[in-house]
Amino acid sequence: MSARAWLVLFVLCAAQFMVALDFSILNIALPTLGPDLGLDDANLQWAVTAFALPSGGFLLLAGRIGDLIGRRRMFIAGLVLFTAASVLATFAWGAGPFLAARALQGLGAAAIVPTGMALLTTSFKEGPLRDRAIGISGMILSLGFTVGVVLGGVLTQAFGWRSTMALGVVMGALVLVLAPLLLTESRSQERAQLDVPGAVTVSGGLLALIYGMSEAAQRGWAHIDVIIAVAAALVLLVAFWNVEKRAQHPLVALAVLKRPTVAFGNLGGMVTFAMMSAVMFLSTLYLQQVLGLQPAESGLVFGVMGVVAAVTGVIAPRFIARFGARLVLVVALSLQAVAISLLVFLGPGNGVVLVAVAGSVACIGHLGAVVSYGVAATSGLDNDEQGLATGLVTTAQQVGVTIGIPIISAVAAAVTATLTVRGAGTVDAALGGIRTGLLVDAVVVAAAAVAIGFGLLRRRAAVDAPR
Repeated sequence: MSARAWLVLFVLCAAQFMVALDFSILNIALPTLGPDLGLDDANLQWAVTAFALPSGGFLLLAGRIGDLIGRRRMFIAGLVLFTAASVLATFAWGAGPFLAARALQGLGAAAIVPTGMALLTTSFKEGPLRDRAIGISGMILSLGFTVGVVLGGVLTQAFGWRSTMALGVVMGALVLVLAPLLLTESRSQERAQLDVPGAVTVSGGLLALIYGMSEAAQRGWAHIDVIIAVAAALVLLVAFWNVEKRAQHPLVALAVLKRPTVAFGNLGGMVTFAMMSAVMFLSTLYLQQVLGLQPAESGLVFGVMGVVAAVTGVIAPRFIARFGARLVLVVALSLQAVAISLLVFLGPGNGVVLVAVAGSVACIGHLGAVVSYGVAATSGLDNDEQGLATGLVTTAQQVGVTIGIPIISAVAAAVTATLTVRGAGTVDAALGGIRTGLLVDAVVVAAAAVAIGFGLLRRRAAVDAPR
């Protein structure tokens, strides 16, 4: 890469890192934040959900608007909104202003993520150079979630929870200074109108889905709000599919969505993000509730995983260049499934080493999947379609991160409750739930690897076969 290309990549990766960091940085700060802002325990999760709802719900819409009015323009607008909202969150005087600021941060993120990815794919020519750029971006993105957990605890303990939001102000201001100087405009060449019915149905469906999954983690799957939200999501997403089949200028061209690389690539991305976020959650419960480690000690374990993830993100594009994104995606998911299955053997004693080693191997598979699914789902498409493709990539990522923990934690909680009723001790019941959750997690990843293997590799073999 040229020096300018490296600077462009730095700006785009810094923005992605900032958004990923903001998604997880508040998790450890919530117990401190709640009393300070007057948020009770029942509503505390809204500090996270208020950000997740708009950031996941409006990704496809924001990516499409960026295609039409200019991705650089949309990217910078998102940065301005995110940075301004971070200022409001830092100085929020109550729960209302804080949650409003978090929602505005989410809207800013919805503009930054898909347009940033589209700018990346259009700035680097398809092939090894783009694969390397996507690999570095994927590594930075995944590191953001991990670093956010560790950094949130450090900053909260040293300077208070407001410092976690102030970090967004500093990073946003830095990217805002550099972005106008380095990024060139990119937009679709077609003169199309915005598909309003498609935008309403898909955004509403994603919002309902993310809300339902978030509430399920707090209230359980049988709660009426969860049932209504999930049902509404299904109805709206089915309506969206029917709208797009008839739309003259669809928000999502179904021909693109039906491409095997796009469909199966995004399936792999959603599964790897969903299940790895659940592994991090269950590992945190194990280290702190079963082994009794302090948050800082748990952070060191996750720090090891972060280093391994960083190395994997750098070298993964080399494997993609040699073996292809499809094969790497299947192998990476398989490795992630095997490593997670080893965590089922966690015991009530000292399992720190097993968490660190198996978790690190799972991170290798996870990062390999993150990089390869991004390459697979955006390859072979025209520049006019890159906004849509990257919108789908980032939507798969955000939906995965949002639904993974509620689904797997619900499984773990149900098993823990059953064991408690049967007379198991607190630690044994918690450990039983964690083990079961990890087992289900591994099975889901393995099933996805098999489905993607049949969907991508067999199809490619059929295409390549002599006639």
